[in-house]
Amino acid sequence: MQRSHIKRDTSQARAYSQAVITEGGRTIWLAGQIASEDSAGRSLIGDFDGQVREVFARLGKTLEEAGAKLADMVTMTVFITDVRFGDRFVELRKEIFGDSFPASALITVAGLARPGLLVEVQGVAVAD
Repeated sequence: MQRSHIKRDTSQARAYSQAVITEGGRTIWLAGQIASEDSAGRSLIGDFDGQVREVFARLGKTLEEAGAKLADMVTMTVFITDVRFGDRFVELRKEIFGDSFPASALITVAGLARPGLLVEVQGVAVAD
């Protein structure tokens, strides 16, 4: 499988690629992922950073089960409940993905499936 990214300074600063081009590989469609508690069962209600990190850990686990990894994500749609979380999400995404980012949309919504949820991420990955 071949992969390349169309990178621009403005999109790189916001931790996403303008486009990700793939040839070959398997496509994995990821359902929206939320996290109200971490893997140890501790509540993450109201903890934006904790929810983001756990969401990506869960996406990574799902991708691993499908024979892929987070770096194989080519696009994601991110839903946040407060526009003020946008810049923090970008910082966390930079930590998680380095500098080869999926294409992305970041959307502010009035609420998610349950009270206290602050972020949801769905996406698509392409793996070997």
